[in-house]
Amino acid sequence: MGTPVRLVDLLGGLSRLADLGFGIPAGEAERAAALAAWLSRSLGLSDEDTRAAIYTALLHHVGCTGYAHEAAKAVPDERAMYAVTARTDLADPKDIFRTFLPELTRGSPPLERLRIALVTLTQGQRIGAESTTAACEVGRDAARRLGLPPAVQSSIYRSYEWWNGKGVPDGLVGDDIPPGARVAAVASTASLLDATADRQRVVEVLNSGSGVLFDPAVAEALVTDVDRLLDDLTDSDPHEVVLAAEPAPVMTVLDPHLIDVGTVFADLADLKSPYTHGHSREVAQLARRAGERLGLGDQERETLEIAGLLHDVGRVAISSRIWDKPGRLTTHEWEQVRLHAYHSERILAGSTRLAPLAELVGKHHERCDGSGYHRGSPHADLPPPACVLAAADIYQAMTQDRPHRPALTAEQAEEQLHGSVRTGLLDPDAADAVLAAAGHDREVRRELPAGLTDREAEVLALVAKGHSNRRIAEELSISRRTAEHHVQHIYTKIGSSSRAAAALFAMEHDLLL
Repeated sequence: MGTPVRLVDLLGGLSRLADLGFGIPAGEAERAAALAAWLSRSLGLSDEDTRAAIYTALLHHVGCTGYAHEAAKAVPDERAMYAVTARTDLADPKDIFRTFLPELTRGSPPLERLRIALVTLTQGQRIGAESTTAACEVGRDAARRLGLPPAVQSSIYRSYEWWNGKGVPDGLVGDDIPPGARVAAVASTASLLDATADRQRVVEVLNSGSGVLFDPAVAEALVTDVDRLLDDLTDSDPHEVVLAAEPAPVMTVLDPHLIDVGTVFADLADLKSPYTHGHSREVAQLARRAGERLGLGDQERETLEIAGLLHDVGRVAISSRIWDKPGRLTTHEWEQVRLHAYHSERILAGSTRLAPLAELVGKHHERCDGSGYHRGSPHADLPPPACVLAAADIYQAMTQDRPHRPALTAEQAEEQLHGSVRTGLLDPDAADAVLAAAGHDREVRRELPAGLTDREAEVLALVAKGHSNRRIAEELSISRRTAEHHVQHIYTKIGSSSRAAAALFAMEHDLLL
């Protein structure tokens, strides 16, 4: 049967992915979840609504990767845009000029500041609506795949609704918004402002947003006792608070199903760029099969698979503008890229169950000659699983399109992997095992999900890559109108309306080309 693992412990650690992807301090989601638990109890919410508030606060920003690719086209760093938005008083339009624009453009050259200001004023409303819709849909689908109750799924999906009915995605008004979403919205806002601004700012924003953004009763409950609640939050370990506050029966995952949880967060990380969709899933499968070739035991192979799924979660901490850049990276940009392995390691370290995998995940860019990152470990410090993970990551990345080059053929990738062995970068046994694993024939798909046709599956894969209807038409030699019809039918069949949710669906069902 396996050992039960607390789901809230797993998500508490993995919520750091959402924090870093949203441009806020790692651990902020757990602070918000702890505050949501206290608020729920003080308001006398049911266990069901308390559970929804805790999990919604933990996963409030988990869908932010869904619009990162598009947002990075508009601003230098989409993570900075998300973080500044969270600190802006959206109930006061003047705060766009007092807080949002000054903070977002700080340090930019004059012309770039002007460009960002123009984009904000002319396209800001559209970008905000599209970004929030994507976040809501991706968050809802992630909650479903994690096996969270319907009340939690609904709460996460509606966590950006406004009390006055002007929120997203459904424009719900007042008490029609799920209680868990209402509590999580106040808790997330207050916790972040307390950590990044000051106590007075917390009170100002909650009072301004009461009856506009926030449920007045929830906002008042926090403002009335703001010093005690936020002081307790500062003095406590949020992880322990959340573990203790989850209503019984607590949600658990059996050890064998850690793969399912890992797959969800692998997809969320890979969603950040159309160039990496499905990357982590394939690395995990390659690594596990390579482990079999090397005669590793069942436990080591399972560890390799989970590590393969989670090795790139730290990617979210770097702007999509860097990941999607077609040209040569600057020295500063390259230094940020080198940190993603470190961020992956620290994300896993936040979960009791996943912490033992953190060091392995952090070594996926180490090389046998000591030239890798982020530690520069020599071959003697790289156990076989680390060598396998490194080779699997390299091979899969080479066979996938990147912004600076097209995908290599299997033959080209094989030759380059052999070359890396010859130059002392990769372990020869690990490389040979990965190449053998990559030689397996893929399983033939017999039935497509959601009633999709073969042509719709082709279109969905292109939608997931961020292609416009016009480019889809060109790629498939069909008319633009036909492409538009296909896209509309696909969205209807899969129950989504954003590219991010479509890409997540494609990854979940292995529909990427």
